[in-house]
Order: sequence, then structure tokens, then C-alpha cells
Amino acid sequence: MNLRWKAAQAAEIRWWRAYLRNKSPEAYLARKASYWRRVLREAQYEPDAGARVLDAGCGPAGIFLILEAQEVHAVDPLLGAYQADLPHFDPSRYPHVRFFPQPLEAFDPPEPYDAIFCLNAINHVANLNQSLDLLAGALKPGARLLLSVDVHKHAVLKKLFQWVPGDVLHPHQHSLEEYQQMLVKRGLELERAVRLKEGKVFDYFLMVMRGRRRAT
Repeated sequence: MNLRWKAAQAAEIRWWRAYLRNKSPEAYLARKASYWRRVLREAQYEPDAGARVLDAGCGPAGIFLILEAQEVHAVDPLLGAYQADLPHFDPSRYPHVRFFPQPLEAFDPPEPYDAIFCLNAINHVANLNQSLDLLAGALKPGARLLLSVDVHKHAVLKKLFQWVPGDVLHPHQHSLEEYQQMLVKRGLELERAVRLKEGKVFDYFLMVMRGRRRAT
């Protein structure tokens, strides 16, 4: 893995420790579950009961929190650190989830998924192309990929952030159009893009992509 990604991972766990230090685990997890339900409403999508779902780059409180009726796989390279350092993450609370403590690029999906969530995670990976290939390839035909990410609003600032690591947590800096092009190039179809949060430098967008259907 490259040095920039390793620095980003070290900064990520430090950020989580500082962010959650004074937050009650129960209160935080309740707020996070409420947030994820809002994201699904904004996406106009809900995975079916019994669906096989991947939470890619799940963090300590990913959307796996609310997918109790589904069979969930959750992947994140920092899961061991979350469990050791954060009382907010206890895998035993989630019997419906199988956790994989590894980078997304190294994950070998045991079976295709009915739905994949990659929420605020794709710009954290070491190898963007490998990660997008994996996500697109792990979808069942016609299934949904819900991917959210901070996207640049200004071309000049995007270039500056790409050259100078002013945003250490995020090794990848792209616009909404560029992320969409990467996904479409891999055979996915954009159903909708929803702006979840507006900022001065970045907007936070959710993209709902449909996997390519098999030819009949």
C-alpha cells in the first residue's frame, strides 16, 4: 500500500478516537442509525429482507447498524483498531453481520451481492481503480450500488488537493462527474444523484447505480 494511504489510515483512527471520546456509545449509535434511515429515504431505496448486502468501508458504525433483516458482509481495514480502541464498536452486537478486517482491494467476495453500500469510503482506499472494479464486479445483474463521497466543486482547488495533500484523510480527490464516469465505465447505470450536504469546497453526494443486466 502506498505511503499516502498509510498516512491516511493512521490519521483516520486518530480522528475517530478524538471524535468519539466524549460521546456516549448508545446515544451516538442511535443518532447514526437515524442518519442511515434518512440516507435510505433520500436514495429512494431499501434492500429486501434476506438480501445479501455488502457494507464496503463500513467504519465503526456503518449502515450495517440498521440492516438487521439482511445478510450483511462488512469490510474495513481498521476494524481491529475500532474494536480495540472504541467502545462504540462491538461486533457481537451484530449477529447478522460478518466482518472482514481488510482493505477493500484485498477482499474476495464469496458471492455476488443484491446490494452494495460504499458510503463515505471510496476516497479512503489505497487503489481507486481496483476498488471500483471490485464493487462493480461484486454486484448481481440489475442490483444497486449506493456510493457516497465528497466531490470537488472547483477545478482549481481539485488540482491543488491532488498535488498537495491538504486533505490527509482522503487520498483521492475528484469531481462528481469524474466519479460518475468511473462507475459508468464499469458498466453501471446512474439512476440518481442526491446531494446530501453542501459545502464551500466539497459537496457530499450519494449516487445510486444499477448493475448491468445480463443479455437475454
